[in-house]
Amino acid sequence: MIKVSILGSGNVATHLYHAFAESNEVQLVEIYGRNPKNLIPFEKEVATCSRLEDLKETDVFLLAVKDDAIEELITKLEHPDAIIAHTSGSIPLSKSAQKNGVFYPLQTFSKDTPVDFNSIPLCLEASDKEIYSVLEKLALSISPKVFSISSQQRKSLHLSAVFVCNFVNHLYHIGEDLCAKNEVPFEILHALITETARKASLNSPKAVQTGPALRNDQKTIATHLERLNEEKYKEIYKLLTQSIQATYGTKL
Repeated sequence: MIKVSILGSGNVATHLYHAFAESNEVQLVEIYGRNPKNLIPFEKEVATCSRLEDLKETDVFLLAVKDDAIEELITKLEHPDAIIAHTSGSIPLSKSAQKNGVFYPLQTFSKDTPVDFNSIPLCLEASDKEIYSVLEKLALSISPKVFSISSQQRKSLHLSAVFVCNFVNHLYHIGEDLCAKNEVPFEILHALITETARKASLNSPKAVQTGPALRNDQKTIATHLERLNEEKYKEIYKLLTQSIQATYGTKL
């Protein structure tokens, strides 16, 4: 059984806690957080700690904290026998500890939204094969989708994730805003959102592109632009239309 301590109390830390709590191969030692108030939800189930100097011995410290806090936190951990692995998608493998690793779950997390770790890819990197083996065993205890991903690959993967998740979600917000302003229930678009994601998962997204930009339907495009009262929405519409047309060579 692998002993694990989670450093952090935010979205990623919370979901990792729940995943490991259900694993028969992991012993959760404790949860660390600087603010004791953020540790209250965990207190009934696992030991908590708000002082680094009070951290118990463990096999793996998982750092689920903000990117700009990772390196400083690593340098303050005085546990040379433990593996220290962060969960960031954009920070490279650290060189500040003897046993370094990365344990990156590629998913969007919100504290109150349940996720199924069986479907979540876990991207691993380690400073040597022995450490990787431990992280791999830890990852397989909660998900069958485990990948060896280098720091450079992870940076590109994280960038891709921003496009397919964060930017797409912002477009959902724009669609919801347009619906609200015209008294149309946003739920009417739910089936379209689901089907679009399904097709993109089963095919190359490029192969299943549809819409007026692809068809070079200038009349519809002009009508859409006319209906967009906010200039920022017009600019986004124009930019995405131009990008689609440049990709498929459909612009006249």
